[in-house]
Amino acid sequence: MNWLSMVANRLLWFVPTLVGLLAIVFVLSRVIPVDPAVLAAGENASAAQVQQVRERFGFDKPLPVQFANYLRDIAQGNLGTSLFTQQPIVDDLASRLPATLELTIFAVLIAGLIGIPLGVLCGLHRNSWIDHLLRVVTVSGLAVASFWLAMQFQFLFSMKLGWLPLSGRIEGFPPEPVTGLMLVDAMIEGDREMIGSAFRHIVLPTLTLSLPAAATVVRFTRNGVIGVINSPSVAYQTAMGLPRRLIVWKYVLRMALTATVTQLGLIFGILLAGAVVVETVFDWPGLGAYAVRSILQSDYNAVMGFTLCTGALFVLINLLVDMLQAAIDPRGAA
Repeated sequence: MNWLSMVANRLLWFVPTLVGLLAIVFVLSRVIPVDPAVLAAGENASAAQVQQVRERFGFDKPLPVQFANYLRDIAQGNLGTSLFTQQPIVDDLASRLPATLELTIFAVLIAGLIGIPLGVLCGLHRNSWIDHLLRVVTVSGLAVASFWLAMQFQFLFSMKLGWLPLSGRIEGFPPEPVTGLMLVDAMIEGDREMIGSAFRHIVLPTLTLSLPAAATVVRFTRNGVIGVINSPSVAYQTAMGLPRRLIVWKYVLRMALTATVTQLGLIFGILLAGAVVVETVFDWPGLGAYAVRSILQSDYNAVMGFTLCTGALFVLINLLVDMLQAAIDPRGAA
């Protein structure tokens, strides 16, 4: 019952959270001293043409009315039309979302596969040379800017060594879309050349996103392991004569990874935002590149659609993380 109450409480706050997020972005986008109607109409448009564009998209109405109309359209499943692609924003987002999800999912998986074992190693060997070395590495990983790391990877592995492609998502014709994830779809199709191309293209952007995230996972896992090892329950198990290996696997890891699982959910949201930079550098056709272009062109509808999409993803992922955390440690769902 506690678990169901937790899920119901998260879902209850889902809509107000998104509405508040949209309200903030809506106000910020409107205080920018740029008239989107002028940009959409073109440099040579007359005042009458600009006014027609303004009326078409509702920019001539008061801000509260514009926001109320926007919320009404969202409730009907309409995110509006992009000022520049002239396509429904739902279609624009749907065509780019799989690319961002592919990048983010693989980055989180790599961050977990690297960060959790190293964090456990640091926690079990606290203040050893291994711990000190990995702490220096993690601090360095957190201090590195994503755009700088991306350009260094491009320079070394693409331009100097020629091992990996500089940008893009795949060479040649893409596989038939099944999941929308290029590498997964290539595996489903069974084309080895296509699989190799998709894998080579995703390596550098994924590493750029995952390495700083892995440093965060190492630190959280280390702190969790140290906290559990010093807890009275572990001291009791040790006094009972249980082998250290059994204590680590049965008690320490399960209790210590609760905070790490929560952090992975937060990291997913952070990586969605970080993908904006990485996708721009690697010319990755995802939501991040779409958001950058929309901001530069003052495409308000597209910016709002991007905000709604990423906000909903962040809230849903954190709900799933809370459910997983409750499964790992039922006491946390109380």
